[in-house]
Amino acid sequence: MFRLFPRDENFFDLFEKAAANVHEGAKLLVDLLENYTDLENKARHIKNVEHAGDELTHHTMERLNKTFITPLDREDIHELTSRLDDVLDLIDNAVHRMMIYKIAQPTDDARALARVIEQSSSVVERAVGMLRNMKDGEAILRACIEAHALENEGDRIQHHALGELFENARDPIEVIKWKDVYQALEAASDRCEDVANVLEGIVLKNA
Repeated sequence: MFRLFPRDENFFDLFEKAAANVHEGAKLLVDLLENYTDLENKARHIKNVEHAGDELTHHTMERLNKTFITPLDREDIHELTSRLDDVLDLIDNAVHRMMIYKIAQPTDDARALARVIEQSSSVVERAVGMLRNMKDGEAILRACIEAHALENEGDRIQHHALGELFENARDPIEVIKWKDVYQALEAASDRCEDVANVLEGIVLKNA
């Protein structure tokens, strides 16, 4: 059983909105890479989602500073909010790099990494939604295991992508560009796993 703690529904509302916003950004990333047209408009849409994430982060931190009794440990609220924000920052960063590098066409590995990020963000959204009641900590932990497995898949894809890049690319500038993009995409996948790590800690503390 989980111990009872004082409730402030506003925090859970903000967590859920932030996680849903991350998932929205990840879906937009997949759409951009799989339908590689109208890039400036799609990149702008992703930037708007990233700005919305910043606003949610600001509101959460502001409430954290003003709330005397919080429903979760303060450091967990701060860490969960920050790591969710990191995912969107890295998605936006990857897209920004593709724009400034004038990437002509995405690779299959880039698309695969984007799909991993989208799947991971979906798992994160589901797990964050269960924090409100915490009736089934095991379900949250199972979702976290899914996120870990997806991060491992992201690592595998990145390793394959870099191997292909260094073996087949003839232009060293292209190598530099794609290495940078792959690293940003894989880092977004990593941050999803970081969110899962925070959620695991919250579950274990409240067991």
